[in-house]
Amino acid sequence: MTTRQAHGERLLKINGVELCAQTFGDPAAPALLLIGGAEASMDWWDDEFCERLAAGGRHVIRYDTRDTGRSTTFPPGEPPYGSEALLADAVGLLDELGIAAAHIVGVSMGGGIAQHLAVHHPGRVASLTLIATSPGGPGGPDQPDLPPMSAELAARFAEGGDETPDWSDREAVIAYYTDGERTFAGTIPVDEERMRRVVGRVWDRSPSLASAQNHWQLDGGEPVRARLGEIAAPTLVLHGTADPLFPYGHGEALAREIPGARLVPLEGMGHQMPPPELWDTAISEILSVSEARPAT
Repeated sequence: MTTRQAHGERLLKINGVELCAQTFGDPAAPALLLIGGAEASMDWWDDEFCERLAAGGRHVIRYDTRDTGRSTTFPPGEPPYGSEALLADAVGLLDELGIAAAHIVGVSMGGGIAQHLAVHHPGRVASLTLIATSPGGPGGPDQPDLPPMSAELAARFAEGGDETPDWSDREAVIAYYTDGERTFAGTIPVDEERMRRVVGRVWDRSPSLASAQNHWQLDGGEPVRARLGEIAAPTLVLHGTADPLFPYGHGEALAREIPGARLVPLEGMGHQMPPPELWDTAISEILSVSEARPAT
């Protein structure tokens, strides 16, 4: 891209909180809403990734979910809301921007929100892209058909994982998230220089970065797996072949249970945002599925 087509960040009052949003591309183009994962501000949707989607003729919207980035934050450990609020915020953001329906792209927890959006608000979803997510969370006794997380990841969780960093220490936070990326990555090497740039931006934009941990205290909300067959929007499932949290079988289950869904393996990707090595595939597939039906 030779010209950056991003508009400035905007703070929008939605559902009693402020959400920070940013758009790329022509506002008259079909809208494409990006929903991030747990504790992830908009910064994890890389500028170039957004720009390339916009160059494909989409009006791209990314935003800080509540408790991340510049959006409203609450004291760490005390989220006065449930997971249903994150769904309501996505709908409210579309309302505030005057968008009747959008192409929805969700990753990990954002993919869960996207599934709820497609089930409970089908008229707002022109197409659906689910990245590194699951119809039912990590496999367990209540979801015996879904493969469990890798033994290595389960062992790390059993050990309690790493202690959270001093959130006021920029370098400590960068090291913490970079180590987390290694934990959840697949076989594609982690680009540490790029990770430092992304996390540094997250830190710089987040007045209360510790508040993002509140997302881990939310329940998954009312399960919608039994209703995935109701989804009529064109659906794309992008899933890493080396995802240690939601192994590839989770993507297969989504594609099997959502009528007409297309499953595209992302070779070597773990449980993460698509790394630049896979952008050509991810972007072309997202643009393809979002041509299936126009957004307004």
